[in-house]
Amino acid sequence: MNNFLTDTRFAGIEPFESKIWLSSPTMHGDEQKWVDHAIETNWVSTIGENINKVEEQIAEYIGVKYAVALSSGTAALHLATKLAGEKLYGRAHPNQGTLQGHKVFCSDTTFAASINPISYENGEAVFIDTEYETWNMCPKALEKAFELYPDVRLIVIAHLYGTPGKMEEIKAIADRHGAFIVEDAAESLGTKYKLNGRWVETGTLGSYNCISFNGNKIITGSSGGMFLSNSKEDAEKVRKWSTQSREAAPWYQHEELGYNYRMSNIIAGVVRGQIPHLKDHIAQKKEIYERYKEGMADLPIKMNSFNPEKSKPNFWISCMIIDEEAMCETVQGQRDALYVSESGKSCPMEILEAITAFHAEGRPIWKPMHMQPVYWMNPFITKNGNGRAQSNAYIKAVGEIDVSADIFRRGLCLPSDNKMTREQQNVIIDIIHRCFK
Repeated sequence: MNNFLTDTRFAGIEPFESKIWLSSPTMHGDEQKWVDHAIETNWVSTIGENINKVEEQIAEYIGVKYAVALSSGTAALHLATKLAGEKLYGRAHPNQGTLQGHKVFCSDTTFAASINPISYENGEAVFIDTEYETWNMCPKALEKAFELYPDVRLIVIAHLYGTPGKMEEIKAIADRHGAFIVEDAAESLGTKYKLNGRWVETGTLGSYNCISFNGNKIITGSSGGMFLSNSKEDAEKVRKWSTQSREAAPWYQHEELGYNYRMSNIIAGVVRGQIPHLKDHIAQKKEIYERYKEGMADLPIKMNSFNPEKSKPNFWISCMIIDEEAMCETVQGQRDALYVSESGKSCPMEILEAITAFHAEGRPIWKPMHMQPVYWMNPFITKNGNGRAQSNAYIKAVGEIDVSADIFRRGLCLPSDNKMTREQQNVIIDIIHRCFK
């Protein structure tokens, strides 16, 4: 590893006194008030005023009728996926998942929490390649997947780093094939998408919708998530499952499997204090994105892109992707990466190591799920068809067959903390410039 602190390219730059984070919680004071209220009134379990209020406020903000507050975004995704499976294939036995024996199309470039619930419910994830315009599920690859697996009836889609996918196209494909959509809006709370000429919030675009309040999200409860729906029946089913599926009997009686997934009233207090600041956080994140874009306009890189006519991202994480011709020689292993520093070129790992040396946090792009060892045996579909085993000693793979892997290889998440000052961001931009010297 290069010692960037003594590298002459970085002469005159001093490490930050305090670490610049990728995206850390930003507290405002009201959070403590509502946490104290929960403790003072002794409502510290999974019922209470804070939970009721955040469900009402988030449902109103996003534009759905019902919100169910849960312990995490992962819990919301699990119950949404389980519910979709039950609606499609019927109630499962206690020792089986609702997706047993069924395939599910899902985003490839995302965090594992989007995908793992498919396995929780004994389904098989089929990964759909990414497209460059939004870094989300490719509609052409999704259509190809339906040609290969016409019986599939469920799609799980995530909106990467606060930018929505091409949902108008994806929803049209889903409708043609009679498929449900589980929308993972964990990273995109506050993001707007223009659907059929009307601006709507992410979290309303699927059959079942989920958001997250994890510690690094645009607003936080330190943890927590929500299931969102316009169906009272679906919301009540998820609420029942999340509280161990207890029946209305004087003793503990259970007719279905349940989970300990309900949000704590204390966590809800933190969320309640954060909600009034959502728009401010989005504005701050947008400024960070625009400063990066302007400050690195002369470099052979591009920012994570979006279509301004179709979407208004929340800019949760600012990302960059290096032009192919400006990539230095690099190779990625399972747990590390090696590169050769070259004049005029760089790579994500060199930039990551450089900003880390000066006490700032970056992160690689989500490693595509089809490249994760746990899912190596699962199908992967590109817009050309099967994305697995397309080359050998006699056949050279041609064409754009793995966009997800390419974005992972050339992309990087940049420090995007909304408490980062303009001066601190300028230093980070300077460090990135010097990596290309």
